[in-house]
Amino acid sequence: MSHPTVTPVAAPNLVADTICRTAELGLSIDNAADAGDVTHLYCHPVTVDLSCPGCGQGCRVRDHVERRLTDLPIAGHPSVLHVRVPRLVCGNGDCNVAIFRASIPQAADDRQSVTRRVTRWILQRMATDGMSVKACARGLGIGWKKTCTLALSACRHLTGGDPGRLDHVRVLGVDEHKWKHVRGDGTPGFVTVIVDLTPQVDGVGPARLLDMVPGRSADAFGDWLAARPKRFRDTVKTVTMDGYSGYAKAASEQVGKARQVMDPFHVVHLAAGKLDLCRQRVQNETLGHRGRKGDPLYGIRRLMLTRRSLVTPARAERLDEVLTAEEHVAVQLTWDFYQEIIAAYDEPVAGDAKLRMFKLIKRIRSGVPRGLGELATLGRTLWRKRTAILAYFDTGASNGPVEAINGRLEHLRGIALGFRNLEHYILRSLIHSGGLRGAVDAL
Repeated sequence: MSHPTVTPVAAPNLVADTICRTAELGLSIDNAADAGDVTHLYCHPVTVDLSCPGCGQGCRVRDHVERRLTDLPIAGHPSVLHVRVPRLVCGNGDCNVAIFRASIPQAADDRQSVTRRVTRWILQRMATDGMSVKACARGLGIGWKKTCTLALSACRHLTGGDPGRLDHVRVLGVDEHKWKHVRGDGTPGFVTVIVDLTPQVDGVGPARLLDMVPGRSADAFGDWLAARPKRFRDTVKTVTMDGYSGYAKAASEQVGKARQVMDPFHVVHLAAGKLDLCRQRVQNETLGHRGRKGDPLYGIRRLMLTRRSLVTPARAERLDEVLTAEEHVAVQLTWDFYQEIIAAYDEPVAGDAKLRMFKLIKRIRSGVPRGLGELATLGRTLWRKRTAILAYFDTGASNGPVEAINGRLEHLRGIALGFRNLEHYILRSLIHSGGLRGAVDAL
């Protein structure tokens, strides 16, 4: 086991104070010690408040005690500050305070074992660099539980103590997210993700995660909206979502004046699902079994979902050969409508795109030949949701950034090797994707 070797240095040591930036903590380094994996710095406060916290009168120094504080890593190794703090005696006989240890508020709160900047460092590493709690704990030389407690308490303070966090939110995005894949422990496996899309729509910054609510229902989203101030609900002008009617119901009840937008991805995905169902039905009707290797329709199942303009000439010839077969006419008609939906979103002028989409929805609803059950179902669904679908062309709001944040949360779950506590997962997600970087830097 290595033993600390103390190296005496001149006091104050301006070089050491500059390198380790102890001046911002109100400390000055006297000595340093190398204990292998840990660097020990022996410090004293630059200034000490000699007034009594009880009565405010001056006190005298009784003796000194050492206070150990974990600080930022130095050259890749954990560091510990040994601060020589005076103990004071109050001279007022009527004061309830007798002997007390002087505070060093610049460096750390009373009864804390880490410096103030350690908490900021943890949040920065987790929010900016995507580091896990384990990696942060290893860098600081403290326990996982201590590191996690510091991060979560700071996140609660940042999200709950900032009254302006919900100001100017005009565009909301909502989607479901599966946070765990273990059944039977009594907690819901899905959460409702609520995202502020205003910065992305305005082009001034990325979307940010506002909150996550257990469950995926109208009540989950509706109760969250109802708990927000009326001023916030009146500010929201647009809500983007997928085709789930529960979120639409909650938005109608709580922010009834806001326009609901069904995201283009989910519209195209809905049409792709009906195309796949049609292909499976025709496959069974013509060959009497599910798709197998070598079957014509099964062989083009992925190719059919590709945008027409991206299909190579060779693949386009193969696609045309299969779809023009007489027994596959139902698949061909459904595929044509699927491609027209994609093309409508490709129109460069929003007004032209909106008109083209409306005509297409109307045509699918009323002009579908008999025998195309999947396409008829798609037409009824699109007509029922036409207001939300067409609102996209007026607002330009998309649920794409919400899906991107969902992807980042999947990555978070991976670097943390999963979560068991939903509250911890929500708070860690807010650190990771909640747009707290400015607030973290201000700590």
